[in-house]
Amino acid sequence: MNGFTNTIPDASVRRFSLYLRYLEDFERSGVRSVASDRLARRGGTTAAQVRKDLSYLGSFGKRGLGYSVEELTRVLRSVLGLDSEWRVALLGAGRIGTALFRYQPFRDRGFHITTVIDNDPCKVGTPLGDVVIRGEDELECALRDDRTDLVIVAVPAGVAQSLVDRVVAAGVRAVLNYAPTQLRLPDDVALRNVSMLVELQSLSYSLARRRP
Repeated sequence: MNGFTNTIPDASVRRFSLYLRYLEDFERSGVRSVASDRLARRGGTTAAQVRKDLSYLGSFGKRGLGYSVEELTRVLRSVLGLDSEWRVALLGAGRIGTALFRYQPFRDRGFHITTVIDNDPCKVGTPLGDVVIRGEDELECALRDDRTDLVIVAVPAGVAQSLVDRVVAAGVRAVLNYAPTQLRLPDDVALRNVSMLVELQSLSYSLARRRP
């Protein structure tokens, strides 16, 4: 396989995560090779789109035989950085934050929440799983001590920006935002927003279109 390009569109990277999930399902089922049209059917896209996405990874796959499930799984894991262990700080130990902490697939993919920050005096100093919750006044110290790679934000909108400003100043360069607000970050900080409200509104739009 040839080396993959470093300039992969964000939309393709997002589909890589889906392809990887499907490939792992195929692998567990004993499937050894898969064609682009089969991946396309699973992902609700086209075979041409699958081939275009995978072309960013280099030249591999055999006409008439498809892609090796084992090889493509390995390549996608490498491209997505899943052959590394990532240390994660969680801001907010409320219901959403606690659910995220207990979400096993994070650990399965190498994302380990090693720091939890909250401003509730009743929570600070208490354990959440194998991590002791620390106060907001310890944020910078905790990020430094735990060598944090990325931060998950699960705090109210009103405090999210000020906390993330401190996170960025402490040197963290990746943020996953669950707070219901648009964060302003420097261009060199990777930001992904997860908005349950936006997704629900998208579903509402689909439902509305289907009404008689």
